Amino acid sequence: MSVSSEREDLIHRITQTQRGLGRLFAQQPNPLFSSNLTMRQLHVVMLLAINGSASGQELAHHLGVGLGTVTGLVDRLVAHGLVTRHEDPHDRRVRRAELSPAGAALVEEINTAGLEHYRRILDHLDTEMLRSLEEITRAIRAVADKLSGDADELSSK
Repeated sequence: MSVSSEREDLIHRITQTQRGLGRLFAQQPNPLFSSNLTMRQLHVVMLLAINGSASGQELAHHLGVGLGTVTGLVDRLVAHGLVTRHEDPHDRRVRRAELSPAGAALVEEINTAGLEHYRRILDHLDTEMLRSLEEITRAIRAVADKLSGDADELSSK
């Protein structure tokens, strides 16, 4: 087997294993699945969790949709009590959206539920396996950070 085909086979097996883990996690109770949010609404909630607040224009850019679509998404999230709107202190013409306490609590519940499922699995691995997994996870994160930085550079040109 050539090095290239071995790499492809390994990548395929790893992604299949991750897909299987995803299926197992999806079977566990999680506030993500009971939130009744659409994927776009959830995307807005996660963007606000990461960025703190965002204008409609910023959200439209991140989502790749028009401002009218963002307005509807934010309106529904406000109606759910997950998002609030306020005037931008630097430009009174701009309205910013941010998570309400209920929205922040939902994000925390989603993150905690996923981490608890993952932690239960990790608790069954021996220390040496955990050391290896930690090293591999750091390497994956470093590559992901680099690729993200490369993508940011391309989009700003």
